[in-house]
Amino acid sequence: MTDDPIASGKGAFGHEWSLSLRRGTDAELRGWLEVAMAACDDADAIARQHFRRDLQITTKPDRTFVTQADTAIEGRIRARLAHAFPDHGLVGEEYGTEAGGASVRWYIDPIDGTHNYIRGVPLFGTLLAVERDGELQAAVMSAPALDERWWAHRGGGAWARNREEASRRIAVSGIDDLADAQILYGSGRDIVASGLAPGFDDLLRDVWRERGFGDFWGYALLAEGAAEGVVEVGLSSWDAAAPMLIIEEAGGRATDFAGNRALDSGTFLASNGRLHGAILERLRRGAVSAVPTSY
Repeated sequence: MTDDPIASGKGAFGHEWSLSLRRGTDAELRGWLEVAMAACDDADAIARQHFRRDLQITTKPDRTFVTQADTAIEGRIRARLAHAFPDHGLVGEEYGTEAGGASVRWYIDPIDGTHNYIRGVPLFGTLLAVERDGELQAAVMSAPALDERWWAHRGGGAWARNREEASRRIAVSGIDDLADAQILYGSGRDIVASGLAPGFDDLLRDVWRERGFGDFWGYALLAEGAAEGVVEVGLSSWDAAAPMLIIEEAGGRATDFAGNRALDSGTFLASNGRLHGAILERLRRGAVSAVPTSY
């Protein structure tokens, strides 16, 4: 990712800006997207097979949960990608990194929203994204329990569909006043406890409406124009990659709390672009700058 300091005041978002980040032909990116869609078809079938049935739940060293569906999905996706693109790298939640120095790398989140999946809540999905030379090029978010899917590739716009309708192009909202904005977030408790967004409570007081819709679902709502911002902490690269690309192609913007386009800093703000600076300013409000001590 490239640095994008909010202090510049420039709106690094929109269709032409996103198109400028394309690193391949349209046909090549569509080919990658086609494989990603097929991989998500496999993932959907596995997730449905185990959803609301007996799950084998284990705890990883970082104390997060994993099920047999998480590992089966990532294993299937890795096998499909390795067959289609043997020279591509892989970065996944369950099985780590392979060929991490490759020019083209895939980010795999087999089940985003594992806690929802475990509790029988249908808000979970598989996230896949591919980058070339550090810039995301194509992505899919697939939610089998909702029968919905969102996808994009650089220069091709962002799209969505469910089983009942044809594909439709989606776009972020045009709202440019915080007083009219709907803000979504993952865990409000985690955001406050992180100490990285001292103005979080102020932000929620300043907006029209706030709801705790985290994980992929919040980003899907943002990309479709149903919300103006999503705030989260504790994300890994495989959590952020697909949402970032889809939101940027929908006309929005995604950065960390420092205003940089980064997947692995642990903080993430996605917005409709127009309100990005205002939201960041609120999140930082009250932050204490380090001041050298005088003796």
